[in-house]
Amino acid sequence: MGRATDRRRVLRIDLDAADGRAAVRRPDNLSVEEPLEIRVGPGGPGRRKPLAVTMRTPGDDLDLAIGFLLTEGLIRSTDDVLTAQLCAGAETPNTYNVVDVVLAPGAPEPTTDPSRNFYTTSSCGVCGKASIDAIRTRSLFDVTADPLAVPAALLAELPDRLRAAQRAFDRTGGLHAAGLFTSAGELVVLREDVGRHNAVDKVIGWAVRERRLPLAGHLLLVSGRASFELTQKAWMAGLPLLAAVSAPSTLAVELAEEAGMTLVGFLRGPTMNVYAGAQRITVDQAA
Repeated sequence: MGRATDRRRVLRIDLDAADGRAAVRRPDNLSVEEPLEIRVGPGGPGRRKPLAVTMRTPGDDLDLAIGFLLTEGLIRSTDDVLTAQLCAGAETPNTYNVVDVVLAPGAPEPTTDPSRNFYTTSSCGVCGKASIDAIRTRSLFDVTADPLAVPAALLAELPDRLRAAQRAFDRTGGLHAAGLFTSAGELVVLREDVGRHNAVDKVIGWAVRERRLPLAGHLLLVSGRASFELTQKAWMAGLPLLAAVSAPSTLAVELAEEAGMTLVGFLRGPTMNVYAGAQRITVDQAA
């Protein structure tokens, strides 16, 4: 179990308090944010090389590491990973903030590219021109012909279903969520993290381990905005539809159009904006 939350004492100020106590000290739940180092390399003796450090909420760390490797084009499938395990770090007490990934024989060993930033914060994933070039050459799945069709009325219900499943958010109010849904609106898997991109990588890493790629006929819903890197990750997993409760960016829309994906933003109650791939959203005009 990951250390998703922690309790700290805070000074709570309420200028409209009914009892007149404007300031009181009380415990509060916080979302945990800690670094995770991902080490990757072939099997055999010797320490595998650090590839990336991401700031994340502990929990589902193996899924996070595998999802990151897949969405960055560094592995192609489950078969490229021989083992993945949490390792002891240098902290005292030990927090196991290292994932060691052993590549299967024949899997190409990742090489670090100075044009790409593999230190990621919780607010921003790996992005930039180098990532745009990479996604155009490394995506294995063509989603253009995916026949997924989702009624707008069903899509409008999904944010509430996502929110209802966010257990850690209920305690902290500070975690993003990513949920994988079927075309019928069934929630397949949900992951939470202080970083939007980490939550998505955790979902996709789960799908990699379960040998479910490509995720044809499914949709991904994220609790924040739809950025370029989230659209990139969805495409890498073969998802035909990405929906977000907040706004998309211009790069996200351009990438969705290029990939043949459907991109929905501002999914709030009965309203939504479809920025790309509108043919997959059906609307009952009589409703």
